[in-house]
Amino acid sequence: MPAGSRTVVLLEGDSDVAAVRTLAGVGGRSLERVELVSLGGVTNVRRAMLAARTDAPGAQVLGLCDAGEVRFVERALRELGLAVRDAGDLPAYGFFVCHRDLEEELIRALGPRRTVAVIERVGLGPRLAALQQQPAWADRPLEHQLHRFCGVASGRKERLAAELAGALSGREAPEPIALLLDRIAAASRG
Repeated sequence: MPAGSRTVVLLEGDSDVAAVRTLAGVGGRSLERVELVSLGGVTNVRRAMLAARTDAPGAQVLGLCDAGEVRFVERALRELGLAVRDAGDLPAYGFFVCHRDLEEELIRALGPRRTVAVIERVGLGPRLAALQQQPAWADRPLEHQLHRFCGVASGRKERLAAELAGALSGREAPEPIALLLDRIAAASRG
């Protein structure tokens, strides 16, 4: 952890880090004294919480998770002695939940047309077109095709998370990320 960090933000993977970093910049928010931690999978959240307590005593620990992964965060917080009943309690402890996952949040915030425009702008239009022609994906709704395309291939996943986030204005940030950035700002003031 960087010296003087006051806030540790636990994020499922590199794409989440890229999106949060980008949206902080879009919104003009400083991440000075904030460490964005890629967990390499949410199942590592308990270990990361314990490490943050040891490596940065007194730091505020915040995070973001997908709806399907809430149980790991709930369990980790309970094991640290916090009274977590269900996902509704997570925001009180600084953890915010993406309705499905990060990609779905970004695609919904941008809308399908703007998402396709970003994909084309970064030169990935032909790859999206190839996915759309595959029999398994040809008849699916565009939102499903985009979710699959943006959520597969680790390097592309991280790149598109940053690009999609960068195409949003600060006021268009998906709610869970906006709430997380508000909590980071509050921690910086406190």
